[in-house]
Amino acid sequence: MHDDRRITEQRLDRFVRERILPAIYGRAIPLQLSSWDAPGEPVPAAEALRQVYAPKEPGVAWGKAWSTKWLRLQGEVPQDWGMAESTTVEIIVDLGFNSDVPGFQCEGTAWRADGSIIKAISPRNYHVPLKLLGGGQSVDFYVEAAANPDVAQGWSFAPTLLGDKATSGDEPRYRFGRIAIAELNETVWELNQDIWTLSGLMHELPMEMPRRHEILRALERMMDVMDPDDVAGTAAAGRAELAEVLSRPAYASAHELLATGHAHIDSAWLWPVRETIRKCARTFSNVVALMDEDPDFVFSCSSAQQMAWMKEFFPELFVRIREKVKGGQFVPVGGMWVESDTNMPGGEAMARQFVEGKSFFLNEFDVECQEAWLPDSFGYSGAIPQIVKEAGSRWFLTQKISWNKVNRMPHHTFAWEGIDGTRLFTHFPPVDTYNAELHGRELAHAERNYRDHGRGTMSLVPFGYGDGGGGPTREMVAAAHRTADLEGSPKVRMGAARDFFIRAEAEYTNLPVWVGEMYLEMHRGTYTSQAKTKLGNRRSEHLLREAELWCATAAVRLGGAYAYPADELKRLWRLVLLQQFHDILPGSSIAWVHQDAERNYEAIARDLEGIISHAAHALVGEGDQQFLLNAAPHQRNGVPALGAAEATAPHSGVQVDELDDAYVLDNGIIRAVLNRDGLLTSLVDHASGRDAIAPGHTGNLLELFRDTPNEWDAWDIEEFYRRNVTPLTHADAIDVERSAEAVVVEVKRTVGASTITQRLTLDAGAASLGISTTVDWQEREKMLKIAFPLDVRADRSASETQFGHVFRPTHTNTSWEAAKFEICAHRWIHVAEPGYGVAVSNSSSYGHDVTRAVRADGGTTTTVRTSLLRSARFPDPEADRGEHTLELSIRPGAAIADAVEEGYRTNLKPRFVTGGQSVEPLVSVSNPAIVVEAVKLAEDGSGDVIVRLYESLGERSTGTLRANFESSDAMATDLLERTTETPGVTVEEGPVVKLVLRPFQLVTIRLVR
Repeated sequence: MHDDRRITEQRLDRFVRERILPAIYGRAIPLQLSSWDAPGEPVPAAEALRQVYAPKEPGVAWGKAWSTKWLRLQGEVPQDWGMAESTTVEIIVDLGFNSDVPGFQCEGTAWRADGSIIKAISPRNYHVPLKLLGGGQSVDFYVEAAANPDVAQGWSFAPTLLGDKATSGDEPRYRFGRIAIAELNETVWELNQDIWTLSGLMHELPMEMPRRHEILRALERMMDVMDPDDVAGTAAAGRAELAEVLSRPAYASAHELLATGHAHIDSAWLWPVRETIRKCARTFSNVVALMDEDPDFVFSCSSAQQMAWMKEFFPELFVRIREKVKGGQFVPVGGMWVESDTNMPGGEAMARQFVEGKSFFLNEFDVECQEAWLPDSFGYSGAIPQIVKEAGSRWFLTQKISWNKVNRMPHHTFAWEGIDGTRLFTHFPPVDTYNAELHGRELAHAERNYRDHGRGTMSLVPFGYGDGGGGPTREMVAAAHRTADLEGSPKVRMGAARDFFIRAEAEYTNLPVWVGEMYLEMHRGTYTSQAKTKLGNRRSEHLLREAELWCATAAVRLGGAYAYPADELKRLWRLVLLQQFHDILPGSSIAWVHQDAERNYEAIARDLEGIISHAAHALVGEGDQQFLLNAAPHQRNGVPALGAAEATAPHSGVQVDELDDAYVLDNGIIRAVLNRDGLLTSLVDHASGRDAIAPGHTGNLLELFRDTPNEWDAWDIEEFYRRNVTPLTHADAIDVERSAEAVVVEVKRTVGASTITQRLTLDAGAASLGISTTVDWQEREKMLKIAFPLDVRADRSASETQFGHVFRPTHTNTSWEAAKFEICAHRWIHVAEPGYGVAVSNSSSYGHDVTRAVRADGGTTTTVRTSLLRSARFPDPEADRGEHTLELSIRPGAAIADAVEEGYRTNLKPRFVTGGQSVEPLVSVSNPAIVVEAVKLAEDGSGDVIVRLYESLGERSTGTLRANFESSDAMATDLLERTTETPGVTVEEGPVVKLVLRPFQLVTIRLVR
């Protein structure tokens, strides 16, 4: 037989393009078009529908970036349309989009005249069935058209001004296409789905398999029997030729795919939050309409925040969603407030993502999510398994690790072991996308790529357009039905994620184990981009800690004289949690998003400062004594942890000696030597007598690196950045300020168009040197780091993460270690050899790197660098330009316990209040290794006190928790404050809670009032 395969495949492509697709819609007549332009930001539908609409010609240009145009579409359906067998009437609305990037360009929402939402209008889903308009022959409805610009621009990563409404321009970006009443030929549409499924499968089958050629010949026969001049009249005959190859059952051993509808809607990214709200409404209205058509279709929705938006802004749609939840088709998953970043949120914030998310789903839908759902976050902290389990969940799903540039994850279904030993059943879908269309290429890849064959037989596929929203389409649902049991294809079954996890957990019992963090070998720049957003997050987390502590203390100490502001604290927590979304906190969004975030953080700080001030003054009462409010979990200046008292002054002050070539600062605890350029040449703690700075090196060394990643500018740092570095060794000016409490050395530098002012402070009684760096940053495609070359032979570094720390090797023996050339740490990073270590803490930085070198003298220099600023050009071309203040401290002779304390000291600045009485701490813990992370009142309004604590040193720690108020009982709970049996927690008379905690164990205690 001659091989005419290529000829037949080319024939098929053209036949579909030129014959099938144009015949899906037969007769069509244009609609009358009139419009009204929203004058600024979007308005509610009720307001828009009251406006006067002016006639509009078809095909006109419309839509400056980020504007909204409301359309009124009117017409009459001819009497005989939709009457023939297998035909129906639809409205097609082309707003001027192309089909390449759904979710990244103009979109629309169809509305009825009564103000109820119909469905979305988007590039690959631009039809509105006539029956959704209420039937009848008259067409009269509205479309809210959003002129969202294509910021991605083909993923060229070129700088663009489109991400800021102030710079995006006034020119129209789109031109209306066909807007018409059209007659859908359902047989032709079904034929097109047959062809799409079979052709996709055919191209994935090996050439030597008979099945591939049988499909090709069936497709060939289909084209032969059809009349290209009468596609509608011969489509049924064409389908008949494909019926046999579509009916052949799958192999008995075929991989099983559970397909769950999904729309990974970024809560902000290349669009602002206000647009995300509308994207959610468009997507969810599509989903509900699909559910009405197909009872087998199931949709997984992961973000409580997005549901809260629907309840607030689209209540009619929310009611319909609630009904679908009851019916089991619309399924809440994940249980988080948003799909947050997991590298940078603090421990309590990560816990609150689950507290707020799961509580919302329980209260609104009576559904408890059992799976944590984070397909697109940029790496996964090793603390997550414990947090997920403490929230009462069982499973975890991620997808983003498929983006690793160097190393491939060895498993797709496995037990993920966290830093405390908690193991979590985890699935990493081998389809390698959370935006699947259920194309043959994707299904085949999922089966081939699955790394656990022989042990597991199934995996999960989230399908539907995401990122910019849209969700599943009727074409995808049709593909799922056709591949349910199809020879050569995996078996596809639609269902909920829970269905997959229950079955997979039952069949795959001897799971392989992955220990520690799941580090993403991409997007390392997100630890540093948009420094003001990161500062706002860190500041907000600590202000919330203070606010809850002092408000709870006031509520207990003052009784009815002080009302705990539970609703306001919840509102502020939820606003902070929103900013932790995985494209906001990481700094990878357009300028508009970060401008909004900075405004939100300012408002959060203002409101929390007011709350703290009110509670503090209520606690200390009237008087003229000055009290230090110590919200830290460690004693400070004689003031107990979590209490308020008069601070004690240090026993000695600070001396400074000015030498010809150096300044020597000494407070009796540490001694720091700075040269005349403000570089740290020596740092000695008197207890050990060791110099932390490596011989021949200088600390406090600012370094400017070239920062030109291959792609994903705001996201990525490439390893080759290290090859182009400019050390900033020259000071323009240096000055010394002296007082009894502190000595400050101020150093000024210039680099490029930027100016840098550093203030190096040694306080009386301090065990660390403080370094405040203020930068007027005007660089582009540069990165600024601060380096500390330390005389320490450290084979690993310790970085704070949620409720503990993670160790990472400092060497690069393997490709896994070499890939971690930029790492994330929270408030501190620590390097040590046995008996001696150094801690570097920070107030708002997350990116770090640690390198090592052996000197000629045989000693080892371990260099710790903290990344201060970047200046990416996409998606925000002005990212980070402006003034920043970044604070660090370096503490020589530090153990891990010292690093933990230093982290809180750097982030919880002294807070003084004037009044008449000190404040006893609500609770006290006997062992400083057991750190109290949060003190608050219970979510249920009972007035009980909730204490969240954790073992901080990575060792077995014992101690007692005592309530310093009248308490009748104590019990361990989960994060949602439900009573649980918790190992290591014993309640005795008093009540006194005895704690025997494993390394990094997280515990929540309810103290009953």
